[in-house]
Amino acid sequence: MSVREWETRVETAADVAVVREIVLAAFDTAEEADLVDALRGDVAWIEGLSIVSVTPEEVPVGHALLTRCHVGETPALCLAPCSVLPEYQRTGAGSAAIRAALAAAAARGEHAVVVLGHPEYYPRFGFDRASAHGISVSFEVPDEALMALTLDADRALPGGVVRYAAPFGID
Repeated sequence: MSVREWETRVETAADVAVVREIVLAAFDTAEEADLVDALRGDVAWIEGLSIVSVTPEEVPVGHALLTRCHVGETPALCLAPCSVLPEYQRTGAGSAAIRAALAAAAARGEHAVVVLGHPEYYPRFGFDRASAHGISVSFEVPDEALMALTLDADRALPGGVVRYAAPFGID
């Protein structure tokens, strides 16, 4: 399947089970799918920031989630997890969901986003090394894997240690 333009929309209640299936199919374990389910019931959940990419028939095939975290004491967003059904990977479905989630966050006035992920993938969305902005985590990760993005060029990223929502299980 080739790269194409994808329609995206905010996840609805009717999408919850399908999103779980997408996440389960995209990862080797149920850990990420369980995380999404736990985040839905947490104070970190922000309505409108769980985005799906859909086929022309409106069937969700990709998903991107932004939830509340903090960098130091400053509210920020965490991009995780991002998932695409295996048969739709490398078609742009994941990128479309991420771009739509970031646009929705910017429209809400959010400005700081962190992601722990593939350093070859996330820079295409504007992410760069978090350490360059004084952002770190309380556990061992390769420096290039922790990245940050500002959604407002007029606001510098806050520095400090990322505090994830409780369902992430990171102290």
